[in-house]
Amino acid sequence: MPSAVAVITDIHGNLPALEAALARIDELDIERIYCGGDLVGYGPHPNEVCALIEDRQIPTIYGNYDYAIGRDLEDCGCAYPTQHERELGQRSVDWTLAHADQHAKDFMRELPFDLRFDVGQTSVHLVHGSPRKVNEYLFEDKPASLYERLAAAEEADVLIFGHTHRPWVHEYGGVLFVNCGSVGKPKDGDPRGAFAILRQAGGELDVKIERVEYDAEAVAREVASAGLPDEYAEKLVLAA
Repeated sequence: MPSAVAVITDIHGNLPALEAALARIDELDIERIYCGGDLVGYGPHPNEVCALIEDRQIPTIYGNYDYAIGRDLEDCGCAYPTQHERELGQRSVDWTLAHADQHAKDFMRELPFDLRFDVGQTSVHLVHGSPRKVNEYLFEDKPASLYERLAAAEEADVLIFGHTHRPWVHEYGGVLFVNCGSVGKPKDGDPRGAFAILRQAGGELDVKIERVEYDAEAVAREVASAGLPDEYAEKLVLAA
């Protein structure tokens, strides 16, 4: 079993960000990589991202976006705070449905809901949103009682997930909760791609949220020129 793994998630059709993350993981000499889903949506490279994940043979679960696009559904299961955000989101869904090719859709449709693996002696459970729902948002500021309940039902030592695009790490009820952030669409004010590194050393598990730079402005220009909402281009640079 590996003593170190990388977990990437929420790439959202951003090929340069994915390439930068994989290059950094290779530089760190970490051979085992897992992916927490949302390969597509919002970004201009759905087919290229799916192809690279498949080519690298990275064990991957589906995110809410992958589930929808892989089945030609028009609802991605996202939460929108305003009607304007909902309209923008639907434009992204429609664009991705139209531009994801059949091979990419077939690939996403076959992805599992979750994965379990070990890092050294530590058991890890990978989900996209939560163990209960693919599109449940586990924000850091939610009540501790929620995480205590999830911990009581969890068999693994570590629960690792994404979906919110905001990284955080905290232990509840003897379970370590790790939100990896987002490789391709951060929302924490830092435009660099984010992913998690888990290392087992001397009986202890070390978790680090790694950040990697890429040309977010160039991808933002691609987003705009592809016909996706300009606001998505702006959010890539602002990480909002």
